[in-house]
Amino acid sequence: MISFAQKENQILIHSHNDYLQNVPFWNALSSGANIIEADVWLTKNKLFVAHTKKEIIPNNTLQSLYLDPLQQAVNNKQLTTSNVILMIDVKSDAEKTIQKIITVLKKYTVLTSHKNIKFLISGNRPKPSTYYTYPSYIYFDHQELNNTLSPKNWDKVGMVSTSFKKYSVWNGKGRLTHTDYDVVSNVIASVKKLNKPFRFWATPDSKTAWRTFVEMGVNVINTDMPYKCVTYVKTLNKRTLTTQSLSKTYIPTYVSDKKNKPIKNVILMIGDGMGLSQITAATIANKGQLTLTQLKSVGLLKTQSADDLVTDSAAAGTAIATGQKTNNRAIGTDVNGKPLPTLVEVLGNANFLTGIITTDKITGATPSAFYAKAIDRDNTAQIAKDLLKSNLNFFAGGGASLYKNLPLEKEFTIVNDVLKVGENTSKKLGVFLADKGVPSVMDGRGNLLAQTTKEALSFLNRKSTPFFLMVEAAQIDSFGHFNNTKGIITETIDFDKAIAEAIKFADSNEETLVIITADHETSGFGIASGNGNHQKVEGNFITHDHTATMVPVFAYGPKSNNFTGVFENTEVFYKILEALEVKK
Repeated sequence: MISFAQKENQILIHSHNDYLQNVPFWNALSSGANIIEADVWLTKNKLFVAHTKKEIIPNNTLQSLYLDPLQQAVNNKQLTTSNVILMIDVKSDAEKTIQKIITVLKKYTVLTSHKNIKFLISGNRPKPSTYYTYPSYIYFDHQELNNTLSPKNWDKVGMVSTSFKKYSVWNGKGRLTHTDYDVVSNVIASVKKLNKPFRFWATPDSKTAWRTFVEMGVNVINTDMPYKCVTYVKTLNKRTLTTQSLSKTYIPTYVSDKKNKPIKNVILMIGDGMGLSQITAATIANKGQLTLTQLKSVGLLKTQSADDLVTDSAAAGTAIATGQKTNNRAIGTDVNGKPLPTLVEVLGNANFLTGIITTDKITGATPSAFYAKAIDRDNTAQIAKDLLKSNLNFFAGGGASLYKNLPLEKEFTIVNDVLKVGENTSKKLGVFLADKGVPSVMDGRGNLLAQTTKEALSFLNRKSTPFFLMVEAAQIDSFGHFNNTKGIITETIDFDKAIAEAIKFADSNEETLVIITADHETSGFGIASGNGNHQKVEGNFITHDHTATMVPVFAYGPKSNNFTGVFENTEVFYKILEALEVKK
């Protein structure tokens, strides 16, 4: 038996006037709607489905549009939701029409005896004092906001409904006025005490409206767009974050910022998949500010690759690392497969120490673009070998298992504790953050990226030699591909912790330039709603892939103002060399 008691956090989707859909019943059922509504007229001893009597079409009966398809769905085991409620909105005489419905339903015992199917009578209804006399599978839509019924009649109430227009003229855009919000909230609060599913009809029908009603506690959402509504509501929790993990904002001294003075060190930080919306969402979730948003030199990068408007990480990483556009999937090679000199190689040959940190495998597309050569990013075996031949002085990332049969320890001292990196005196040092992929913050990575950044800077700085360090926050991109707002924001806030370590270092070592950017944006992420006072953000997405939108670049330290304006991602390579006064 279906329980009509209101369950905490249970949201039911109501396909309003379902017969007006291009494919009545099946569209709602396949979408996952829980309640399917049909307006019914008793005419010439037949039950017709239509909005008005004038719109009756001879073959559109309750049986043909709803009962027969529902029985077919049961027989074929096609019920996609645990409970299906057929709301019959009676437009003709209540008692005569309901008696005819009961007569017809006698032929559908597979439906009337089904534990997950119930019939809900709305519109014209019999006297409430007679509810208890109707069959067990018949329930009623109660359209008063209080309970004056006897217990046996109240048990036959399946839903409480009222018109939204009684309380507000809101059109579903923006937000309710404060007065209307209070009025509607009071209505919902009073109905919740009845412990029955509650529905407003005559509601605005938009994502903003659906989200607002869900947040306010309405647990039956009225819609003419069942598929869109079900999809939106079911993914709302995944796309919404109220953060509990914050990054302590570091306020820079700005002593060296924008100064035209010599530079010894460059820290290049790449938030993979991080666009303006990702930064904005993280800022909202982090109480309105990040260390990143304290920086004053800001520009935009164009990201398209040589062979596609929408770049991948391999081509974008190569563009930044080499100063040359290449094809998607290419690592450190040009459009013809010819190897290109990277920042790690150019600066290494100029007696700079070089290092790479990533929350991806060390063979991932972005980090490998700085030290490896491969026509295809998935040539992992070749990329892994290239790490051994590289002139990197430090690396940290996942993927230890890739090196079990390679003589990596002949080239690098490998340590197992990130916190021991800073004190190590080896010439070439590596640390694996995971045997395979590095866990996300939500999966327990903790403060590892910021700790590794701090320790790597200490290791490189100890040698009193100029250095270049690339730090990648790889999993902003990963969660963009998953369309997971929580993951995107959590990883971006975590990246900001690493950024804080870099800016602190630049303040204590004033010949250091810090550059923060992205290789591309992922998912077309947008902020649909939220609450700045409660660090709450609802994200939305246009794709599971990358986009061609420009990405931000921030800079701090001497010559940081050279990174303002709009320019190609390849210019990062040349601007770094120019700032360091190193020739390619």
